[in-house]
Amino acid sequence: MAVLCPECDTPIPVDADEVEEGETVQCDECGLELEIVSIDPLELAPIESLGYDDEDDPLASVEEDE
Repeated sequence: MAVLCPECDTPIPVDADEVEEGETVQCDECGLELEIVSIDPLELAPIESLGYDDEDDPLASVEEDE
């Protein structure tokens, strides 16, 4: 089975029988990383939109003024 990359519409081959939720795949054309969020039905989501980028972690930038 193939899913279309949401960034560039390139088909990304994914074998639903060989992957698990939480795994990541990468688009060969544009390099976008996608997380498998559901197996049945097969759903992928861009990792950036899920908030996994450590640089954008609001808790990491909190400073206490004491």
